[in-house]
Amino acid sequence: MAERAALEELVRLQGERVRGLKQQKASAEQIEEEVAKLLKLKAQLGPDEGKQKFVLKTPKGTRDYSPRQMAVREKVFDVIISCFKRHGAEVIDTPVFELKVNDRRILDGMFAICGVPDSKFRTICSSVDKLDKVSWEEVKNEMVGEKGLAPEVADRIGDYVQQHGGVSLVEQLLQDPELSQNKQALEGLGDLKLLFEYLTLLGIADKISFDLSLARGLDYYTGVIYEAVLLQSPAQAGEEPLGVGSVAAGGRYDGLVGMFDPKGRKVPCVGLSIGVERIFSIVEQRLEALEEKVRTTETQVLVASAQKKLLEERLKLVSELWDAGIKAELLYKKNPKLLNQLQYCEEAGIPLVAIIGEQELKDGVIKLRSVASREEVDIRREDLVEEIKRRTSEPLCTC
Repeated sequence: MAERAALEELVRLQGERVRGLKQQKASAEQIEEEVAKLLKLKAQLGPDEGKQKFVLKTPKGTRDYSPRQMAVREKVFDVIISCFKRHGAEVIDTPVFELKVNDRRILDGMFAICGVPDSKFRTICSSVDKLDKVSWEEVKNEMVGEKGLAPEVADRIGDYVQQHGGVSLVEQLLQDPELSQNKQALEGLGDLKLLFEYLTLLGIADKISFDLSLARGLDYYTGVIYEAVLLQSPAQAGEEPLGVGSVAAGGRYDGLVGMFDPKGRKVPCVGLSIGVERIFSIVEQRLEALEEKVRTTETQVLVASAQKKLLEERLKLVSELWDAGIKAELLYKKNPKLLNQLQYCEEAGIPLVAIIGEQELKDGVIKLRSVASREEVDIRREDLVEEIKRRTSEPLCTC
């Protein structure tokens, strides 16, 4: 009991230290290291049958959705999004990302054969994880100058962590005379080889990079670790280079959930967190830097009028087009000038204009104008939907 009481006191003190660092806004690296120590102490403490069981509760103001509920939600959102697009709503796209993978067991095995003391594994991990932001020389200087690692050990680490590739790198490391003799590293490499076999079958192996510098700093990861990073094209004129780092990250942790189980059962888990704010920053910066005209709607045709007092006729026609699945708009003014309507199409990138005039109403036709070529042809009203569909080469929306 005395030993347990001492451990509980250590957990309490370490918890206070973590909270203090957060209040002081200490570096993320320092907080992560102290959180890892706290988790290790809690693992040593183990379950206490005399205390109330730990119950996971849904956070206040939120709820979980079952797969059935999510299927319903997705269907509803699909209908909503399709209808909004049909009526000219705007959608913004996100950049392309690449997934980097590694395995915590490979890292631990690599550190062991390179001569890193056990007590320095986590702190050296956090240094290696900076290689996507700073040069190897800066990382080495931190490991040697600030963290007391022997220079020759740092050089051996550098030989490994500057490598990245695909399954060929996995196979190369499986033949490494030292790394292949380490049990942890061998298990990690075997699992990564299997992962790449599955990725090849799924046709996405070329989108995944095995990166030995990926070293998630938290202590609870037990297997594969990964990060999604932005694939940057060279900065265009007037565009600032993006330096947001990873936009999603996670990994496998088989021991964390079991810490909260009174029986200490092992619960294999894989988790992922998404940096939504970082993605917002990327999209916003790109939109600001974009100078060329970009079409932000999927509107196929604008319903316009050539004379005044034709609002009712425009509403009738746009309703017919919507019912037929055509993505159409009209200007919500009673008597807009034709020039303003045509100018709106050019600015919004709408390819076609369906023009109603007094003569067109008498003749039972609609004047269809190509915004790009400015060519105009009369189309019988009953043939308008098929003509718009043919010209825009888009499948009809059925919402």
